[in-house]
Amino acid sequence: MAVRLGALLKNAWDKEPVLVVSFVIGGLAIIMPPFSPYFKYSVMINEATPYNYPVPVRDDGNVPDVPSHAQDPQGPSLEWLKKL
Repeated sequence: MAVRLGALLKNAWDKEPVLVVSFVIGGLAIIMPPFSPYFKYSVMINEATPYNYPVPVRDDGNVPDVPSHAQDPQGPSLEWLKKL
């Protein structure tokens, strides 16, 4: 199997090197982002960003389940981002 794959790649390189290089670059563009140091931080920011933002509610004292502030402990915070 490896011999056939090697022969295929050699034949493709001999006939169309530009296409081979473009496929290699495209494959690296798909594979490499998780190895980037920015990938970790983008995942952390996406986890900390809420999908829907809370609507301000006037608290008349009868709504105990509504947090007083949007950053009350409901999920991950962005304190690590402020410390960078």
